[in-house]
Amino acid sequence: MKIHHLNLGSMREIESTTGLPSAPAVCHALLIETPASGLVLVESGLGLDDITRPGELLDTEWVEQVTPALAPAETAARRLPALGYDPADVRHIVLTHLDVDHSGGLPDFPGAAVHVMAAELEAAAEQAPSRRYRPGHWAHGPRWVTYGEGGETWFGMEGARPLEGLDDLLLVPLGGHSRGHAGVAVRDGERWLLHAGDAYFYHRELEPEPVAHPLMDLVQQLAQVDAELRIANQARLRTLAHEHGVDVFSAHDPWELAQR
Repeated sequence: MKIHHLNLGSMREIESTTGLPSAPAVCHALLIETPASGLVLVESGLGLDDITRPGELLDTEWVEQVTPALAPAETAARRLPALGYDPADVRHIVLTHLDVDHSGGLPDFPGAAVHVMAAELEAAAEQAPSRRYRPGHWAHGPRWVTYGEGGETWFGMEGARPLEGLDDLLLVPLGGHSRGHAGVAVRDGERWLLHAGDAYFYHRELEPEPVAHPLMDLVQQLAQVDAELRIANQARLRTLAHEHGVDVFSAHDPWELAQR
């Protein structure tokens, strides 16, 4: 298994609280080359349609506030050929949730199976079109693979679901940010990685004594659907990182991405 960490969409520049250089927020995604299941994308970022038709595909207020770079070279459809891969070989896309900056690239991979929690797909169907959910991102009719409640316990986290057709990948429920938000766990040899999506926004939130980022914490609070659950899941992520050695990272922190 070979894993690439990619930025699939730069956004508004943010300042660090530790003296690191300011940097644009990112859409942190994974490209995984699996031995048995071809190429797998974890998150799809912003897509080519978003770049060429932002007024149609994206919420106007979201664009004004987030100021995405809208750079074609940052889309997965362009990143993959630059790495020597054919986008047509992406057979699976795994999403932490269906927010605009996580699902925008879906139309660029119409043949891929799209794995997501059932509760998240239900929320998107009920609420779209909205600032959060943009129906143009799934108007092509993706081949959805959904996961309900139940599952197994993974390092003390309840409800982890092995992904259909994919070895060594799990969806791990991390509700609070959205109704069906989940992390994506990937076993890489003897270690585990966890893409925690938007369960937290800033790396210092995982410190034993967590430190929030003023701007990113405000964004979290505005977007959350269950504050108590979101905060409880952040505590669980700290346990994963500090007691179980899981490599935990989030979707939008540019300093986390720079370390990989």
